[in-house]
Amino acid sequence: MEQLVQQLLNGLTVGSGYALVALGYTMVYGVLKLINFAHGDLFMLGAYLAMTTAVTLLGRGVGSPWVILPAIFLVSMSLTGLTGVLIERTAYRPLRKAGRLAPVVSALGAAIVIQNSVMLVYGADYQVFPERLVPVASWTVAGMSIPLLRVAMLAVSLVLMGILYLFIQKTTLGAAIRATSLDHDTARLMGIDVNRIISLVFLIGPALGATAGIMIGLYYRQVYFTMGWTYGLKAFTAAILGGIGNIPGAMAGGLILGLFETLAAGYISSAWKDAFAFLVLIGILVFRPTGLFGERIAEKL
Repeated sequence: MEQLVQQLLNGLTVGSGYALVALGYTMVYGVLKLINFAHGDLFMLGAYLAMTTAVTLLGRGVGSPWVILPAIFLVSMSLTGLTGVLIERTAYRPLRKAGRLAPVVSALGAAIVIQNSVMLVYGADYQVFPERLVPVASWTVAGMSIPLLRVAMLAVSLVLMGILYLFIQKTTLGAAIRATSLDHDTARLMGIDVNRIISLVFLIGPALGATAGIMIGLYYRQVYFTMGWTYGLKAFTAAILGGIGNIPGAMAGGLILGLFETLAAGYISSAWKDAFAFLVLIGILVFRPTGLFGERIAEKL
């Protein structure tokens, strides 16, 4: 029983990261009907920016986690979000009326550019996150050790997902995003600046992805330039699992995928955990293509 609870906690922790990245995929698809294949590499970029900020502050003699942690979140989320906006303006907006294939190819090109740029700047080797950023502490509950970092990761993820859901459902900008996802032309007739809304989506999605990148870096204490492909593909699986274009579905899909992957790795084989995740994707595409919660806007291709 103790092992099961530990595996469930691990699964929720990992799944919360998948969910944050999946939100970026599902928001872009909901507004543009486009799979942003560069999103996973923006997640990776956020992790590297956080590491760079932490190393820089430590090198300047700033040793307090209460200063470093807010700084790395602020810098990484801001710069990654602005990079997402830049990609939308340069790689996607000029091709918005060019059909389906051209934006997909452009997205793949943007992903390759980000990945190789990071490799050229930082090198191909694994980069290690600095120590002492998060206090090494844990609670013992019923004989089980619950690390502070896992609890913090899960709490931050759930809070951010809740804030995003309330923002989309309860605010004027959220209503504009929902209107734009339904029909661009009608949204323009209602006075909505569609380009501004799309830019906002490309700001929020990568910023949430950067948050996931920071937490994965803090959790595993290392980052590498191809991690965007691995985590991005799993987050895409989570978005498909929950229903692409469906924000609550992306949240739930990430948590479910994290639980499934962790339980399969713990009780079957850790060597096959990636295969188990992609078996979920294949199963969903075969038996329920619209996802567990259904697409926000389903259409025939």
